[in-house]
Amino acid sequence: MYAERTSRLTGAMVWTHTPAAAGPVLPDGCMDLLWNGERLLVAGPDTRAHAPGGPARRWAGVRFPPGTAPALLGVPARELLDERVELSDLWPAARVRRLRARMAAAADPAAALEAIALDEAAAAAPPDPWVHRLVRRLDEGRPVAATAAELGLGARTLHRRCLAAFGYGPKTLARILRLRRALDLARAGVPYAETALRAGYADQSHLARDVRELAGLPLGRLIGGR
Repeated sequence: MYAERTSRLTGAMVWTHTPAAAGPVLPDGCMDLLWNGERLLVAGPDTRAHAPGGPARRWAGVRFPPGTAPALLGVPARELLDERVELSDLWPAARVRRLRARMAAAADPAAALEAIALDEAAAAAPPDPWVHRLVRRLDEGRPVAATAAELGLGARTLHRRCLAAFGYGPKTLARILRLRRALDLARAGVPYAETALRAGYADQSHLARDVRELAGLPLGRLIGGR
């Protein structure tokens, strides 16, 4: 069962999940701090569906807003692309041992993980405003070139900054945000053809191809067989 709530960390979500049969985790432009009852991990940005492995266990996570996790974790997003890594690979081992002990003793692991994220955010520099502006404009369906011009950035500069903040370039980010818009519309019951047009696809076939490439499943299966 999956449940989520808005975090006290601006723009973030706190979630828990106990999968009976874990489905794929879809690209969403975000990175997560994870706790599985024993280990602290970081989920890097995905470019494709990720299939969780291993035994079913209760997970807790904090999903950071797109482009904001690298400043908190101290590592460029491109180094974690399509990866799940131990937090001890990024931070000093002694520090992570203390955090694991803190998590293991917590009555509410999700709240304890959120508290860790809040502590890190308080100590880190705030994300550069261009990150939020870029995500907002691309999520509105604005073209990448027009968005770069609005931000006052050249194409190469924007691409380099996106690799550090998101793990991939702005065109891939725009494609992933478009997929999220389409899934939200389809789950709300909007017909597929209308979903495609409203989300920014050329047509329903374009939507179907993109969903298969990014999610590895047909749209109908992703939203419960509609």
